[in-house]
Amino acid sequence: MLLTLSTTHQPATDLGYLLHKHPDRAQTFELGFGKAHVFYPEVGVERCTAALLLEIDSVGLVRGKRSRQAGTVGHYANDRPYAASSFLSVAIAKLFSTALASRCKDRPGLINTPIPLTITLPVLLCRGGETFLKDLFEPLGYEITAAPLPLDKAFPDWGDSRYLSVTLSQEIRLSDLLSHLYVLMPVMDDDKHYWFGPDEIHKLLRHGKSWLKGHPNKEQITQRYLQRTPKLAEVALSQLMEGEDPEADAEVAAQSWQKLAARKPVNLNQQRMAAVAAVLKSHTAKRVIDLGCGEGNLLKVLLEDRWFEQLLGVDVSFRALEIAKQRLSVEQIPMHQRERLQLVRGSLVYRDQRLIGYDAAAVIEVIEHIDLDRLSTFEQVLFQFAQPPVVVITTPNAEFNSLFPALEKGHFRHPDHRFEWTRKEFQTWAKRVGKQFGYRVEFKGIGFESPEVGTPSQMGVFVRQERRR
Repeated sequence: MLLTLSTTHQPATDLGYLLHKHPDRAQTFELGFGKAHVFYPEVGVERCTAALLLEIDSVGLVRGKRSRQAGTVGHYANDRPYAASSFLSVAIAKLFSTALASRCKDRPGLINTPIPLTITLPVLLCRGGETFLKDLFEPLGYEITAAPLPLDKAFPDWGDSRYLSVTLSQEIRLSDLLSHLYVLMPVMDDDKHYWFGPDEIHKLLRHGKSWLKGHPNKEQITQRYLQRTPKLAEVALSQLMEGEDPEADAEVAAQSWQKLAARKPVNLNQQRMAAVAAVLKSHTAKRVIDLGCGEGNLLKVLLEDRWFEQLLGVDVSFRALEIAKQRLSVEQIPMHQRERLQLVRGSLVYRDQRLIGYDAAAVIEVIEHIDLDRLSTFEQVLFQFAQPPVVVITTPNAEFNSLFPALEKGHFRHPDHRFEWTRKEFQTWAKRVGKQFGYRVEFKGIGFESPEVGTPSQMGVFVRQERRR
């Protein structure tokens, strides 16, 4: 059973620091099911590859000699020594525990920095095939290459086996990648080599809570990870989704100040979209880019208003764009309507000619998902390269977090948020950006307002003062 992990981050040899495994040493570790070897088949400044090779004692597993539970594998002849499975999850947790926990004393800044990483799994059993593989990893932002392995190359007429050769690539934090693999390996195999109990819920939440809550297939992942045990899956999902919508809780709390208890509260997201659309119209913007459009919430509002003539939705997630297409009924709407809308895959930190020439850009609840050290690149792409006359940015107001009943102190509203700003912090950033790139900025609040902490969402409207081209 083999897994390789490669990076082109430079110097690429930093991978050894992140994994806490020296590139010049081949190391062997005894595990309960056999041996694990870590070595580096490729070491260089431009590219470095670490390999994890497992030698599974399948005979010992059948006889119960290498496990506390007898009979963890039913037959001597099986695919466990070759196909990636829950054995690999256990090896990752034991051999790369420090990296999985996002710790690195020699490269403390790098451990929390997304770097280009590529995982190869030469033999993977994914029950559900390539479609299920993509359903698991595409929402997490991975580029996926999967090829079925033939049953026997000497007999091509026999067709393909149920095994895949898989490559997963993304610019991502190493700890996030390892947590994805740890949880999803047994999910794809739909089996585990060890007996388990309620403590598996703790493992799932420990390694998956930061990303599983927002995953569109969280129910199926939870059920498979917990061996389709309904009671355990129900408990896990309940704990996972606690405080799922803190903004809704905040709306209820805010009504006491506004004396709106008798009125049906308006969803904060609806207020946000309506406020953005109103600002865009007030600045006569007819051609609008929605950067980080996600599942198309803003695009749906703008598409229903004939004022807006051309809409471009941009997102890095292929899965999100597919959901947006379905929500917007792209295939069903009339042709003259369809011509107003375009959905494309793209990144907010790369210059893209498709972003030039629009009246306005909307960046709605997006910047908080960008690492702070990459925010300056985003600023240059949007304000210096694309230079739309109007930019509307919304982001959570961190001061309002104290009113969320389900949100622990010091925690963010969403596990993928890299930061959340107070009103002063957001305004300081926005004014600095405006001054640097020639925009004036005005600020608005969105949602019910508390006299002490303001509104749950805050908006900055950037208007370009002069053309720089």
